[in-house]
Amino acid sequence: MIEPLPLPKKERYMATTIAKPVKPATSAKKKSPAATIVSVSEIILNKLKDLKLEPGLQSEITWCLGSYHHDQNPIGLFEKATLALEVFKSAQAKKTKGVTAKLIADIEKVLATK
Repeated sequence: MIEPLPLPKKERYMATTIAKPVKPATSAKKKSPAATIVSVSEIILNKLKDLKLEPGLQSEITWCLGSYHHDQNPIGLFEKATLALEVFKSAQAKKTKGVTAKLIADIEKVLATK
């Protein structure tokens, strides 16, 4: 069996020093537009289910969410959010409970980042 060569004394001590831990960055992380459209789409889907509005749109949003998780392409989510915005605006005009101005503003804000 071959024995390893002994290291000089200086190099042995260098190998055993401990580095200082690296601190994580403290800057706030911005969500990507795709991440925000996913969360808003989930909110839209839940609100449509709660209000029992547009079952066809509900299934399309569900399909688009699954598609997004598969291929990371948010195009369908943006299209369905645009359709849902129209549905919520008409529901708000009819004074439907649960459709708030904040919900509509949140959807419009995400669609503006498209």
